[in-house]
Amino acid sequence: MPFFKNKDKHSPNIKAAVKAGIVAGVVSGLVKLGWENILPPRTPERDATNPPQKLLQQLGMPESATHATYRYSEHDLPWVSYLVHFGFSTSFAVLYEVLAQYEPKIKAGDGAAFGLAVWAAFHLGMMPAMKTIPDAKDQPAEEHLSEALGHIAWMQTNDLIGDEVYRRLTHGKKE
Repeated sequence: MPFFKNKDKHSPNIKAAVKAGIVAGVVSGLVKLGWENILPPRTPERDATNPPQKLLQQLGMPESATHATYRYSEHDLPWVSYLVHFGFSTSFAVLYEVLAQYEPKIKAGDGAAFGLAVWAAFHLGMMPAMKTIPDAKDQPAEEHLSEALGHIAWMQTNDLIGDEVYRRLTHGKKE
């Protein structure tokens, strides 16, 4: 039995919603990475061990593993951080797409409200409580701005891509 009552009187296609969420999560993960290149949320010092790396270390993973990189175009890139980043992005995109099948209000602001809720829950609540990042009052305003706006862009990308992929999976391509 679903947690939410389906308000649209259609039978949701959960398999299509999961597929749409996976595609949207990968694309939106790329958008969020790009966003952080334009408006970096953390200082270089705080990014030396980024939040995904710190969280994994808190869970017992050694620094040698959390800071593992691959080399591309003379850049060392943190593949472990990327796994966490895309895992988080894809998981929340799938959750969003599935929940939206039962409660369309979750899509308020084309995902903006959901994105802000995720930002607040993690960046103002859970991660500070776990000491993965500083308390919200100790984070710079630039971090709050970058993360809040980045989460809006991230979730609106999930909304846009997820809707289109779901539509194509359930109704076919536009002619």
